[in-house]
Amino acid sequence: MAQTHNAPSDVLPLKPADFHILMVLLEGELHGYGVMQQVAEQSGGTVRLELGSLYRLIARMIDLGLIADAKRRRGDDRRRYYRVTPYGREVARSEARRLEVVVRTARAHDLLKDEPA
Repeated sequence: MAQTHNAPSDVLPLKPADFHILMVLLEGELHGYGVMQQVAEQSGGTVRLELGSLYRLIARMIDLGLIADAKRRRGDDRRRYYRVTPYGREVARSEARRLEVVVRTARAHDLLKDEPA
């Protein structure tokens, strides 16, 4: 049975953790612990996901159709791998565009200028 999705704008703005998870999975399929490590690395350590909350986030994102289970790896039967769905990619693109407008506005208000030394 085909799953129908809302328009990307219906799920925006994304929670920061959701956006980071999508950004990491856009690079390729990963298991949960790998997602947690990559989010910390990609964010420069500013976003740290706890294992318990990570799996709740993943379950919710699967329910929304943003990510899906990927095929298990041969020899790695214990780990569940995840991938971004086409809808998840569309939502991530829409969120990036939304954030681009926010950053443009912040620049217009001189919020991103370097502080004097």
